Amino acid sequence: MLPSKTERLHTDLDPGSSKIKYILSGDGAGTIFVINDKTGDIHAMKRLDREEKAEYTLTAQAVDRDTNQPLEPPSEFIIKVQDINDNAPEFVEGPYHATVPEMSVVGTFVTKVTATDADDPVYGNSAKLVYSILEGQPYFSIEPHTEMKQEIRMFDDNSYLGDYDKAIIKTALPNMDREAKEEYFVVIQAKDMGGHMGGLSGTTTVTITLSDVNDNPPKFAQSLYHFSVMEDVALGEPIGRVKANDLDIGENAKSSYDIIEGDGMDIFEITTDAQTQDGIIRVRKPLDFETKKSYTLKVEAANIHLDPRFLSGGPFKDTATVKIVVEDADEPPVFSSPTYLLEVHENAALNSVLGQVTAHDPDVSSSPIRFSIDRHTDLERQFNINAEDGKITLATPLDRETSTWHNITIVATETSPEQRHLKDKAVGTDTGNHSQVSRVPVAIKVLDVNDNAPEFASEHEAFLCENGKPGQVIQIVSAVDKDDPKNGHYFLYSLLPEMVNNPNFTIKKNEDNTLSILAKHSGFSRQKQEVYLLPIVISDSGTPPMSSTGTLTIRVCGCSSDGIVQSCNVEAYVLPIGLSMGALIAILACIILLLVIVVLFVTLRRHKNEPLIIKDDEDVRENIIRYDDEGGGEEDTEAFDIATLQNPDGINGFLPRKDIKPDLQFMPRQGLAPVPNGVDVDEFINVRLHEADNDPTAPPYDSIQIYGYEGKGSAAGSLSSLESSTSDSDQNFDYLSEWGPRFKRLGELYSVGESDKET
Repeated sequence: MLPSKTERLHTDLDPGSSKIKYILSGDGAGTIFVINDKTGDIHAMKRLDREEKAEYTLTAQAVDRDTNQPLEPPSEFIIKVQDINDNAPEFVEGPYHATVPEMSVVGTFVTKVTATDADDPVYGNSAKLVYSILEGQPYFSIEPHTEMKQEIRMFDDNSYLGDYDKAIIKTALPNMDREAKEEYFVVIQAKDMGGHMGGLSGTTTVTITLSDVNDNPPKFAQSLYHFSVMEDVALGEPIGRVKANDLDIGENAKSSYDIIEGDGMDIFEITTDAQTQDGIIRVRKPLDFETKKSYTLKVEAANIHLDPRFLSGGPFKDTATVKIVVEDADEPPVFSSPTYLLEVHENAALNSVLGQVTAHDPDVSSSPIRFSIDRHTDLERQFNINAEDGKITLATPLDRETSTWHNITIVATETSPEQRHLKDKAVGTDTGNHSQVSRVPVAIKVLDVNDNAPEFASEHEAFLCENGKPGQVIQIVSAVDKDDPKNGHYFLYSLLPEMVNNPNFTIKKNEDNTLSILAKHSGFSRQKQEVYLLPIVISDSGTPPMSSTGTLTIRVCGCSSDGIVQSCNVEAYVLPIGLSMGALIAILACIILLLVIVVLFVTLRRHKNEPLIIKDDEDVRENIIRYDDEGGGEEDTEAFDIATLQNPDGINGFLPRKDIKPDLQFMPRQGLAPVPNGVDVDEFINVRLHEADNDPTAPPYDSIQIYGYEGKGSAAGSLSSLESSTSDSDQNFDYLSEWGPRFKRLGELYSVGESDKET
């Protein structure tokens, strides 16, 4: 009951009168603790909790009530809160989870639990705990009295902390089996006051799981398995599954499968499916129903991870029998060889047999086989095959020099009795079972025969120096042969019979299968003979031998003193000594310029007799602009200055002509034909004039300028041939030599005439 008297303070100076006053200060003074200032009794005004604050430090002093003067020095004292059992034990870390291996021996450690009590562990039994199992027996046990370490640690604030008891849980039954029960629910109680009556208690739960150990072997679901498989199954294809069950889990349940006995150990194999732990039986080698129709295997399943503790109980493996029946399938034809190699000479006769392929039907009910060539591999149809017996024949001639190898594919097709009946009704129709076909590659090598004559490796042209010496090698020539003899090429060189006694040249065979051409004498001259032709016969060593004749051109040239060729043309020989190349080019340019002037002169002369008035049907190349209207009289003067035409003196400077180039398309001009040496100059000029006259793309472009004013005359006379009394057909054109340099373009002709109103 509050307030409760806690302590009483009294000073020896107190005579029992009311002149002394007691004052209290410190922790909780005035709130938790109050003092009677007359009697010195201290009262607790609130309920104290040791777990919240175990002690309080206060200061008391006696003073004069009237003057408040201290009668004696202040005194400090401590109030300690005495503990009572008002806190129950608590499992702060609960609930708990723990695992223990199955099949563990009794007393195997499982886990430990700890409860705490807020009461004072050093005062009485309020914090002395005792643990017990409320649920979980008889599988697990707990130590009835655990040791309590009597270690007390003191901190700066004078508080104490004790190390409380820990309860250890252990197995109580042997060989607990996970496969029978995997999880257990255990309730643990902690009671203070040493477990005596009146103590407080707290509980927690512990979930204990049995972990798996490999204590169970694999076991096949059945002792005998039956499977059937077609004989044409692909290699590696699964044909069946077997299963060995294991009560264990995880790594302990993993098993490996193996074939340990049977007549198909090399034909089949078994592997483990990592996901399902099934044993998968697969085919390793091809099956043949006609050879063996069934197999018997003995398979074994064994654990991978073994526990030595349980090996004494028996082998951790199991076996089962597997019977496999092979079923017949309609198989394609089988060739007698996976590949074929045939050899044939390139001169083999047409329809000759090159070789033969064979195939058979592996089925029990054997069917005939028909052969054909895959024409995608023989686009030129050089070969044929007999559909009945597979003999390959030649259809077109072969040429080793064109193609040495031919690779074709032969197709074998199985025919059933029904298909053969249809074939008899429709001869020539391919009625084979195209779903049952086989293919085989056939390589045909074309063997060489000596059917090509040797020839010069390239077109040779030899150069012979005029100052050469007798016996000097002029040229070394070589030969090639398209044939390919086994022992290599060996050529024989010779001159034609009529050239054996050639007075100028001789030949010499070299060890490297080439031929050297030698001069017999010196003193060759380009003036005497510029070119020599030397026919050479080339023969091979084949059977029969082949030969050809090649002609070597030998050109006589002028050479320097050290044998370097300088000139091989006879014209260069007759040139004056000391004439340089630049001088030759200048002379040639002068000749060309002279020819151009002559052609220009002749062209201008051809135009002198042409009329000034152009007819409508003539080609004037769009250089004449005609007007059909009469004109506007004086109004025309506004369009242009007529005075310029009427008064030549009014023209200032040179007015360029505005000829119109014809907008016609012509074929490319043909090159000039070469003129033979020694042709007369007059004939040469006539030929060139004829070509120029018939070539519309060549200058000059004819044009006519018409003026409305004839002019005042000229000291040289009128140039017009129209309406002139002095003009005739024999008019002299020598004036062209004076006017020619004034022409801006070759072939332009200026004609001056009288005024023509109609024009």
